[in-house]
Amino acid sequence: MLNVLRRRGGAEGEPPAAQDGSGARNGRRRALVLCVLALPLLIAFYAVVLWWSNPHTPGDELRVDQFTTALRQGRVNDATILESDNRIVGSYERGRYWIAYAAGRETLFSRLTSALEDAGVPTKVKQQPLKNLVGPVTLLLPALIIIDGFFILFLAVGRGGDGFTAFGRSRARQLQSGESKITFDDVADLEETKEELTEIRDYLSSPDRFLAMGATVPKGILLTGPPGCGKTLLARALAGDSNVPFFSISGSDFVEMFVGVGAARIRDLFRIAKAAAPSIVFIDELDAVGRGRTTQAVGGQDEREATLNQLLVEMDGFESGSGVVVVGATNRPDILDTALLRPGRFDRRITIDRPDVRGREAVLQVHARGKPLSPEVELAAVARRTAGFSGADLANVVNEAALLAARRSSPVIEPRHLFEAIERAMTGPERRSRVLSTEDRHRISFHEAGHAVASAALPGTDPIGKLSIVARGHAGGFTWWVPQGDQLSVTRSQLLDRIAAMLAGRAAEEIVTGEPSSGATSDIEAAVTLARRMVSEFGMSEAVGPFSIKPFTGLAGDGLATGYSERIAADMDREIQEIVRVGHARAVAILQAHRPSLDALAYTLMEAESLEGDVLDGLLLPVITKGEPARAGAGSLVPDGEGGNLSGAARGLLG
Repeated sequence: MLNVLRRRGGAEGEPPAAQDGSGARNGRRRALVLCVLALPLLIAFYAVVLWWSNPHTPGDELRVDQFTTALRQGRVNDATILESDNRIVGSYERGRYWIAYAAGRETLFSRLTSALEDAGVPTKVKQQPLKNLVGPVTLLLPALIIIDGFFILFLAVGRGGDGFTAFGRSRARQLQSGESKITFDDVADLEETKEELTEIRDYLSSPDRFLAMGATVPKGILLTGPPGCGKTLLARALAGDSNVPFFSISGSDFVEMFVGVGAARIRDLFRIAKAAAPSIVFIDELDAVGRGRTTQAVGGQDEREATLNQLLVEMDGFESGSGVVVVGATNRPDILDTALLRPGRFDRRITIDRPDVRGREAVLQVHARGKPLSPEVELAAVARRTAGFSGADLANVVNEAALLAARRSSPVIEPRHLFEAIERAMTGPERRSRVLSTEDRHRISFHEAGHAVASAALPGTDPIGKLSIVARGHAGGFTWWVPQGDQLSVTRSQLLDRIAAMLAGRAAEEIVTGEPSSGATSDIEAAVTLARRMVSEFGMSEAVGPFSIKPFTGLAGDGLATGYSERIAADMDREIQEIVRVGHARAVAILQAHRPSLDALAYTLMEAESLEGDVLDGLLLPVITKGEPARAGAGSLVPDGEGGNLSGAARGLLG
């Protein structure tokens, strides 16, 4: 059945759409040449008309008083009134003369004609019928010039020379077989997703074995996941491995300020895709056109909803066995319209998450192809230090390491280049030109040492991989946590420990200098965010209980609503404050109990600027063996997430 669709085309195998498109392009080119040739002719004709319409009379120009005086003295021989030029011409004793009068000044014209009649000068009226056409022509020619200019603009600049119809034409790009250099072999880790897409490719290429089982191809596949996890990469690989026409377009290409353009482009896209069936249509950033509808559409909202309605109709209007599959990609599936997600439109939803440690190692191997790696490089070690990184982050790390090696004239990429690239990806490049005062250097050293000591004493935190007081980005220093492995979930005690470690930098400043500084801003923001998610999302507060506190979107177009009462909001605020307060108190108690280790670590860091490896482990060993001092109770608190100083690993732990 689908093979019949493949054979549709011209006499030489060219699709009818391609033949029609070639003829249309030739016609547009001819129209463009004619318009370009017509423009200078119209401008020249307009200039000639303007020149000809101005009066050109020989002789002397007389003022009104000179003319009337000459009439009284009998020196005027004859007079001719030029009706269209608004002039009186004739001869007098010195030769030819002419005098102009305003068209709307009837009094002046009557005065001049009366003077001619009183003087007995022979007078005649000369009509100028051709000049009566000057007025309409001077209005018509500028309009024709402007219209011709617009035609040239749309024929030349419009997409593919489509001119005015270009607005309603689809902007999808058709990728021919072999045009995409990326195949499924270039995609690492996403085996299940590749299997799903490979099945679609196989069905469209050879549908017989599927049809024998009575199976039909899904009408739509939706790829969802965080940014940088490989959704568009998978689409490119599908295009590279497909033996059927592949159309690629972004959801924003359907959005236009003109009413009806988006719906017209949807219709044109599916018309082309059906003509080339079996085919695949890939819509990237689907949320740009598939956002949920509301009942209160204002302004451009009507146009966007009309575009979405047309997409719904096209996807649900496929004939059985049409062979057109829509692949959509978005990182915001929560805002898509429910009608778009139902079976029959997007039959399959494939979630692509950040890779685990084995997946990261496989991704690193793909991106390291063709790059001179040192034999000392262990990609498994790099994968362990990049927990929470997406595929795009890992590609950036490998590329940044290659740039660092080239900048430093190294023949190969060494481990130090990769680890520094990870730090640059998380916090930015080093700012060694930033000179710290003695006071700032002292305070930042104790701040970072406070994070390290608290993390070493608390069992729920990740080990410290590196401390530094070298400025990176906006941060004066940083603490690098290195997870031992990937975690799918975290416990209440682990989250509480991490909040205490976040606030330990501020606690160290208070213990040593007697007052906090603004350097703990990001730590406080991260701790409060973590505490808020703990109370509102994870249900880890005894006062609020297992209760989800999230804004929701009203179905009647009311926008975001709170979804909870003011009492719940007040309880949530109190619980967040209590979580942060208890975490800070724990951090102070830990640092006071390990003050000798805190001082030793801070002063060593002050001298060395960066600490890692055996030196750092040796300074933290006394803290690890003793652990956290006994405490009365932790309160009803729990955190999630990430801190301003947390590594990319911790950053991706809870999403």
